[in-house]
Amino acid sequence: MNKSKILQLLLKYRPLRKQTFVRHATSNSSKSVPKASLIVASIGIAGGGYYLLRRKDISYVVHAKFSPKDIKECCARYMGKPVTDIYVLEKNADLISSKMEHLIMKTQADVCSEIERLEGKPFIVDEWKKENGTGGGVTCVLQDGEVFEKAGVNISVVRGSLSKGLERQMRSKGKDFKRNKDGTLPFIAMGVSSVIHPTNPHCATMHFNFRYFEVTDANNVKTWWFGGGCDLTPSYLDSDDVVHFHQEWKNACDKHNPDYYRQFKKLCDDYFYIKIRDERRGVGGIFFDDLETQNPQDALDFVTSCTNAIIPSYIPLIEKNMSKTFTKEEKLWQQIRRGRYVEFNLIYDRGTKFGFETPGARIESILMSIPLHARWEYMFVPKAGSREAEITDILKNPRDWIDSSPSTEQ
Repeated sequence: MNKSKILQLLLKYRPLRKQTFVRHATSNSSKSVPKASLIVASIGIAGGGYYLLRRKDISYVVHAKFSPKDIKECCARYMGKPVTDIYVLEKNADLISSKMEHLIMKTQADVCSEIERLEGKPFIVDEWKKENGTGGGVTCVLQDGEVFEKAGVNISVVRGSLSKGLERQMRSKGKDFKRNKDGTLPFIAMGVSSVIHPTNPHCATMHFNFRYFEVTDANNVKTWWFGGGCDLTPSYLDSDDVVHFHQEWKNACDKHNPDYYRQFKKLCDDYFYIKIRDERRGVGGIFFDDLETQNPQDALDFVTSCTNAIIPSYIPLIEKNMSKTFTKEEKLWQQIRRGRYVEFNLIYDRGTKFGFETPGARIESILMSIPLHARWEYMFVPKAGSREAEITDILKNPRDWIDSSPSTEQ
């Protein structure tokens, strides 16, 4: 029996881990496929064996050095396959970049799982690659739901040579690189980002982003840093909700540095400032950029604690408020606030502007954060003493929601 016949039989009797269906986006069409079907086949070939891993409708080769069990445990929980080849990830398992890629894939899957649980329907999963072969990503979007108007969770991994323009920007921040003789300066950038816009005006919008950047110069010296954060944008104030959100992020920070929460809360308030309105986008959270530590594993451990705080900081707020009744006027106010969200993202957000200026950028993924519905009313001013006026005052005058002194429990 030849290899082709063996493969056909293996695929015919492939085991299915779970029969959950999603709409899987491709370049030409969308079709229903098993969400987490996993096929691992061992086929003898000249020079050794290899494994065929099949998840959803994607097949790719994984070297026989790794057992099917290891591959299954690595990928079965993700929304799509990692951008980096599995063999490369496992071969370089101790590298920070490999660990970070697994972390962003896991974070995406964990958050999507919670959103699907609350909404009762699956995400559209769009696995994409850059045309020049320098990277790709997995974009997950759910929209027009009863609980969530629009929820997006995106991961991307990009490799290439750093442009001289970006090099100049980084030198201005104190980075120093030496290019190779051929003029190249290899880099790798990766991250997970999400914006979740609930349907109910009493449920706050939440955004998070965690990213890693690494440059390797001519002397094989690696320069690296992390960035990220998470922030909350309510249309109406519920002080208990905001306190809960900030406390979870302070807990995550205090595990690593007693000054992190105070510093990163201030950076968050300053970053999400809509200058043309003289107000913040929301009630804050944490934000950090260019985070470096003596040992990169320490920084990765902090980012891991941050990703672990996403669900407990936000999902209880949705469960508490998603079934509340609301009026037409409250829905209109939510749309006005979402207009402000659009203004910040398109005018001020550095990540959005960087994406627009990057050759070959994937615009659909960049604009994933934009809500389905937003509203601009001419000269709209909230009525004095109203709940709309209350949140507006807080956005113009950020406050400390919790005691920022170090926690006694580490």
